Amino acid sequence: ENGILQLAASLDQGSEHPLARAIVDAARQRGLSLEPVKDFDSSTGIGVSGMVSGYRLVLGNTAFVAAHRIDTRPSQEQADALRSKGASVMFLGVDGRLAGLLAIADPVKDTAADAIRAWRNDGVDIVMATGDGNLTAKAVANELGIDAIHSEVTPADKLELVEALQRKGRSVAMAGDGINDAPALARADVGIAMGTGTDVAMSSGHPGKG
Repeated sequence: ENGILQLAASLDQGSEHPLARAIVDAARQRGLSLEPVKDFDSSTGIGVSGMVSGYRLVLGNTAFVAAHRIDTRPSQEQADALRSKGASVMFLGVDGRLAGLLAIADPVKDTAADAIRAWRNDGVDIVMATGDGNLTAKAVANELGIDAIHSEVTPADKLELVEALQRKGRSVAMAGDGINDAPALARADVGIAMGTGTDVAMSSGHPGKG
């Protein structure tokens, strides 16, 4: 378990994604030493790859690791069980083989459901757009009472979703916390960058549009 976490955290040192930061923080909390990473490459919002301790690592969602010819089927049942509880799941491939998975849960704040109900009562439509899988998205959406879900979306998909709503004459407020949200934040009528976001997200979400 610690071996998987150490490799994943070492690889994720070069990523600014919120889930990557959670993995790195978890490894440090366990006192694990992080090894240098070489040839780091990030496919924004879906996965990362690189060399750690002589191993070729890929870490990301099902589609990302599948593109690297890594078979996730042996762990899909476990992954789906975790997703159905609202966890985000990432697979770790080592030298072309599945080594394990990591599940990260971001608990829903106690005030979130009440806030969403209040917005809905004010006539605001709430839409969830996430890079997470459908099971994870549904679990969180059910807890919050959100009906409109877009799962496994890329940064380009989020941007297109904002633009599609605007073409229908809607005013769109977009909230995001990572670099993968930056294009959609910049395009929205109101961009709301979370305080935990990266500098790019913060700068993209800051300017007002009247």
